[in-house]
Amino acid sequence: MTAVAELRRHPVKSMLGEDLAAAELTAAGVRGDRRWAVVDRETGRIASAKNPRLWRGLLKMTAAADGDAVAITLPDGKPVRSSDPDVDRRLSEVLGRPVELVREVPAGATLERAVPEQVLAAGVAARTAVEEVPLAGGTFVDLAPVHLITTSTLAAIGAASPRGAVEAARYRPNLVIRTAGSGFVENDWVGRELAVGSEAVLRVLVCTPRCAIPTLEHGGLPRDADALRVPAERNRVVPVPELGPRPCAGVYAEVVRPGRVERGDAVRLLG
Repeated sequence: MTAVAELRRHPVKSMLGEDLAAAELTAAGVRGDRRWAVVDRETGRIASAKNPRLWRGLLKMTAAADGDAVAITLPDGKPVRSSDPDVDRRLSEVLGRPVELVREVPAGATLERAVPEQVLAAGVAARTAVEEVPLAGGTFVDLAPVHLITTSTLAAIGAASPRGAVEAARYRPNLVIRTAGSGFVENDWVGRELAVGSEAVLRVLVCTPRCAIPTLEHGGLPRDADALRVPAERNRVVPVPELGPRPCAGVYAEVVRPGRVERGDAVRLLG
């Protein structure tokens, strides 16, 4: 059965997130997802591990929604909350740059995305070409409010990897969909609607172009260049014409009808 295998929320952009048993899908995506971000005080840009030379340290911290606040676990295991008066100082010490934790999206907010193939070739600490990317709107999402990936895609990437597996967490999805097909099956969902559970409906917009993030350390997960190399070799797709072919895994979607979703909910293609 096609169903929701995992539900995930990432309250702070580029930090590790939390597993959920259930979630509310709103027009802005999973409630509480990517509601906070770290801003580089020197440049005004949003800190994102898409530029791993500067910001891969974000993936060593875990964020969990806590009402209107967010609780962050630092790499040494110590906690800090968004409401703590020293939160910016402590994050700056960990990241090695002056930063500020924000909830409001700055006007004209952008982030830097390193060219992923250059990161593969030169390493995460190397200076590579970067693209300046605007954010999608009122939250800190990149292109659309919901990101999905299927177990078929994860199995295809894992089967072509020397490790024989790849973790869903590397791709930072909101929903992992259990599917029976083989290969990158969600490519064929673009332009179609998905009913998730008894309430929510999503419209799949584009395949998800992958950056360097899946290759990086994620908490206790080691580096894995094949998490990007395999899609680059086996699933180069043109997500939107202005981008050209990109390594893709998963799809972005918008919320057509909000609703509650739970792990185990059936997922149906409509139309």
